[in-house]
Amino acid sequence: MNSENFYGPVNIGSEEMVTINQLTHYVLEIGNKNLEISCVESPLGVNGRNSDNKLIEEKLGWKPTTNLKDGLRKLYFWINKQIELEKEQQTKYQQKILVKEE
Repeated sequence: MNSENFYGPVNIGSEEMVTINQLTHYVLEIGNKNLEISCVESPLGVNGRNSDNKLIEEKLGWKPTTNLKDGLRKLYFWINKQIELEKEQQTKYQQKILVKEE
């Protein structure tokens, strides 16, 4: 990586074009959820989104190595782990309070 004298924001997302519906289906599949998707009326916009990573590749020599679905899977399970850790911490804290109050 060559970051000499470069300062500024860069995109670091997936270059895979994806619609909101596709993204929703990915997350539901990863989370093993069976939910009904409901779309709301809204003005028409772009059909999908993706990241243009040309600048970060040019300036820093970086390219994503994980595809969108695998990245979402990793993120989903990381978030679940963080939630579980937080629940454990809350339980430990609550147990300490109970012990002190007795």
